[in-house]
Amino acid sequence: MYSKLSRTFYERDDVVQISKELIGKVLCTKFDGTLTSGIIVETEAYNGRTDRACHAYPNVITPRTETLYGPPGFSYVYLCYGIHHLFNVVTNREGLADAILVRAIEPVEGKEEMLERRGKEKLIPTITNGPGKLSQALGIRTSNDKTDLLGDEIWVEDRGLSFTEKEIEESPRIGVAYAGDDADLPWRFTLKGSKWLSK
Repeated sequence: MYSKLSRTFYERDDVVQISKELIGKVLCTKFDGTLTSGIIVETEAYNGRTDRACHAYPNVITPRTETLYGPPGFSYVYLCYGIHHLFNVVTNREGLADAILVRAIEPVEGKEEMLERRGKEKLIPTITNGPGKLSQALGIRTSNDKTDLLGDEIWVEDRGLSFTEKEIEESPRIGVAYAGDDADLPWRFTLKGSKWLSK
């Protein structure tokens, strides 16, 4: 059996480091008895106090962002452009609004189910190479906001995959031009050479 990431993994105060460490971990879902999973190959870190790219900046609690201020190790799922359900992991501690957006995965289990959910016939990168795509493939929706990642619906596993610093690339995050200087922060992490990265 593989082990789920513990609460202490998410409770740490360095969202950037946690974001980097999520590369190679496996995001899993189990809905209606169907298991689907994928290796995380792309993440982005967000800091609610200092980062203008974060929904919660500067410490703004709204119905949309209240999950970010909740306990670490829970999901923050929001709707983007009214169609894409984007999955994030809440980190640090209650009241601080740090989170990590999972942007891309490499499918592992439940590939047939993923294809069906995505309306595709071939297992190609466009199945899960973007945050909205991977959520659809894994069956994650906004109704899964505030899900405990130590539970049995959505969780992240350590399956012993590890990468060196050289294998994980850092770059600015995508689609945050509105964030001024913070748009240039190298807080996007990708597995070097992966064909499953978002475009």
